[in-house]
Amino acid sequence: MAALAMGLWFALLQLIYIEMPVQAQVEISAPSAILMEASTGQVLFEQNATERRCPASITKIMTLLITFEQIEMKKISLEDSVLTSEYASSMGGSQVFLAQGETQTLDTMIKCIAVASGNDASVAVAEHIAGSEEAFVALMNEKAEQLGMTDTHFEDCCGLTNSDGHYTTARDVALMSRELITKYPQVYNYTQIWMEDITHETRQGTANFTLSSTNKLLKQYPYATGLKTGSTEKAKFCLAATARKDGMDMIAVVMGAPDPKARFRDAQTLLTYGFNISAMYVDPNTDPLPPMPVERGVAEQVPLVYAGEFRYLDTQGRDLGRVEKVTELPQTAQAPVEQGRQAGVVKYMLDGVELGVVPILYGESVDQAVYRDYLYKIFKEFLL
Repeated sequence: MAALAMGLWFALLQLIYIEMPVQAQVEISAPSAILMEASTGQVLFEQNATERRCPASITKIMTLLITFEQIEMKKISLEDSVLTSEYASSMGGSQVFLAQGETQTLDTMIKCIAVASGNDASVAVAEHIAGSEEAFVALMNEKAEQLGMTDTHFEDCCGLTNSDGHYTTARDVALMSRELITKYPQVYNYTQIWMEDITHETRQGTANFTLSSTNKLLKQYPYATGLKTGSTEKAKFCLAATARKDGMDMIAVVMGAPDPKARFRDAQTLLTYGFNISAMYVDPNTDPLPPMPVERGVAEQVPLVYAGEFRYLDTQGRDLGRVEKVTELPQTAQAPVEQGRQAGVVKYMLDGVELGVVPILYGESVDQAVYRDYLYKIFKEFLL
C-alpha cells in the first residue's frame, strides 16, 4: 500500500513538473519582456509584459507597418520620390543625415528606417504618406487600437519623444511586430541588411553614405531575421527581435535592458528557449475534398474547400506524428447554398484531446430549384 501511494505521489510530481511553465528557468536582465510565436500568436514567456514603458525607436515598427499597409493599398509605391522637409532634416538622435530638399525613393527611405533607424527618414516618410507627422501619428494610434494594443499611445513616428504620453508595452510591441512580419514578410528584405550604401544628392554635390544595422543579432544569432532596436536615456535599451528556425518565427521583445549588450543577450536567451521547447504541426489542407450532394438545388452537388491551413504549436514534447484529422460534415446540403458559408469542420485530435479546428466551406453558391428547374431536369433526362 505504501509503495502504491509512493508511486501515485511520484506520478503526480511528474505531472506537475510537466505542466509547470518552463519560463521559470529563463533568466534575463531586462525588467519587461515577452516571447511570442508569430503564426499562432502563442505567448511562451512573459515578464511584466503589460507594464507601460517608453519604446524609443522600436516605435518605428508601427511606422513600417503603416508604410507597408499604404503600399498594399496602392496609395504609395516603392518607386515614389520622397522629399525631405526642413522639419524632417532637423531630427536629432539616430539619423542618415538627409538634407532639406533632398529626395530619395521610398525603397531607400525604408532601408534608412529599418537598417540605420533614421529619425529623419521616418519623418520624411510620415509626411509623404499623411502630409504631416501629426496626421501620420493619428494613423499609428488608430492602427494600434485595431490591433488591440490597449496600453499604447504614440506621439511621434520615430521614438524621440520622451514624454509620459508616448508609451507602449512589451505585449503591444509583440502584437504590432507580429502584424508586420506575418502580413508583410517583405520587411525582411530590409531588416536582414547588415550594411549597404546609399547616395546623397544635394546642392552640395553627391556623396555616399553607409547604412549600418543597429541590430547586432544579425551577426550574433544565426536565425535572426530582424526587427528593430531602440534606446534613449528614459527607455534604456529596447529590442524587438525576430528569428526563424524549423518553420517557426519567434518574436522576442525586451524593454528597459540596462545596456546594449544585455538587450541582445536577453533576446537571444528568449529566442533559444522558444525554439528549444517548441515544435510546430502544420497541415496545409491542400488535399481535395469530395463534393457534397445538394437537395432541392439547381445543381446536384457543391464543391467544398478548407478555410485555410492548420497550425499547432506544442511546448510539451508530445508526439505530433499521432495527430489525427477528423472530418465532420453532414451527408447533404439543403439549397440554397451560399459560397463561403461553413459546411462543417475538420478537427485535429491528439490522444483524445482536441487541438483545434478548421472550418470547411462551400466553394460555390447553389440556388434553390423552382418548378421550371425540375421540368428542365425531366426534359433533359427524357432526351437522354
